[in-house]
Amino acid sequence: MNDQQRRRPAKPHRRPQKDPVRFLAFEALRVVDERDAYANLILPPLLKKARAKGDFDSRDAALATELVYGTLRRQGTYDAIVAACIDRPLREVDPPVLDVLNMGVHQLLGTRIPTHAAVSASVELARVVLGEGRAKFVNAVLRKVTAHDLDGWVERVAPSYDEDAEAHLSIVHSHPRWIVSALWDALGGGRAGIEDLLEADNERPEVTLVARPGRSTTDELLDALGEESGLPGRWSPYAVRMAEGGEPGALAAVRDGSAGVQDEGSQLVAAALALAPVEGTDTRWLDGCAGPGGKAALLAALAAGRGATLLAAEKQPHRARLVERALAGNPGPYQVITADGTRPPWQPGSFDRVLMDVPCSGLGALRRRPESRWRRRAEDLESFAPLQRGLLREALKAVRIGGVVGYATCSPHLAETRVVVEDVLKGRGGAPVEAEWVDARPLLPGVPALGDGPDIQLWPHLHGTDAMYLALLRRTG
Repeated sequence: MNDQQRRRPAKPHRRPQKDPVRFLAFEALRVVDERDAYANLILPPLLKKARAKGDFDSRDAALATELVYGTLRRQGTYDAIVAACIDRPLREVDPPVLDVLNMGVHQLLGTRIPTHAAVSASVELARVVLGEGRAKFVNAVLRKVTAHDLDGWVERVAPSYDEDAEAHLSIVHSHPRWIVSALWDALGGGRAGIEDLLEADNERPEVTLVARPGRSTTDELLDALGEESGLPGRWSPYAVRMAEGGEPGALAAVRDGSAGVQDEGSQLVAAALALAPVEGTDTRWLDGCAGPGGKAALLAALAAGRGATLLAAEKQPHRARLVERALAGNPGPYQVITADGTRPPWQPGSFDRVLMDVPCSGLGALRRRPESRWRRRAEDLESFAPLQRGLLREALKAVRIGGVVGYATCSPHLAETRVVVEDVLKGRGGAPVEAEWVDARPLLPGVPALGDGPDIQLWPHLHGTDAMYLALLRRTG
């Protein structure tokens, strides 16, 4: 070391600068991982708090939302890319480090953020939340990622379609392999359909409102939103679609409960049950798994318009309270109770119409809850099976002869849909039930691509809805 080097002063230590947007996105990702939380429940209160402090404007909120949801949706693809850039198994990378890395990869490969800005912002975040040593690791990995664009990386980390179709689709479209296989089985057909479905799962879903009959109309909602912010629903007569970035809570109709946020597929399930022909009286309706209350609120409004009453039952007390909130202000009579649909307090044959929207894997709502694809396992379906069959059997007991049951689930998985209905009707695992299928397709007028019936399966890529399933059954004895 020469004299000049000895005299050169050391660089002053620079305190890392906290970027509020990326810090909030990282915070949301950690809560999602550590608490098994859902981003659509975690992120809004974090954004609200940031706005209240004056840290965020609308562009900041939009970027934070994109970083969280984009990272979660593309996690499988980004994991494969990061794994190709490190010299250790991916499982040995601490989850907080992987969150920073994947969020950085998303900025590099999934957004228009300039390369230098994506790397420097990610490294700075790492210095804040991980420390200087790990920040150097993040910097080294992300600089390797900059060598290729997304298509270039996919060519390197995914097997070819001809070599292993499911593995190829899993990495390209960021879905666990078992989910790719299950969705492909449910959808049928060739490569184009499954690729369209998987890609639709990675798109940001529209915010759809429901105008609850007797309390609001779609025209009123459209007027409140204005021409640039509102569009009519595609299929549901009660639906209004909001422009991207719209705030449902800013609408008075949403705040007072005369309208709500509800996917159009969910609206169609309730509407179809309400339209199904029944023999005889039509005065008592039941929603046997009512939480959190979206379908129950629409059913209650439709029932009120016909002079019928709705009983909404929900097993979990906190979800029953959500149902009460959703139904508050309904113009007709209704009742909300906390009750287990497999051990019901009502007498057999008490109802004319019954909806049983059963707990399920949620594979039909991966657009809205992308993190759930990484939590679910194929074996989870086995735990749902007895409950789903038990709830459907009790629903068929609860309806009178000539009445109709709607079995619904937000999953297209065959083990949660048609197989459940067929097992119950044929008495597999229980006594046979005297009931017949009702063709649900004519009850969704104008909705295309509903299959061969008599049940219906909606799809994100075909209908722009969650992948809702509905079977209608009329009790015959």
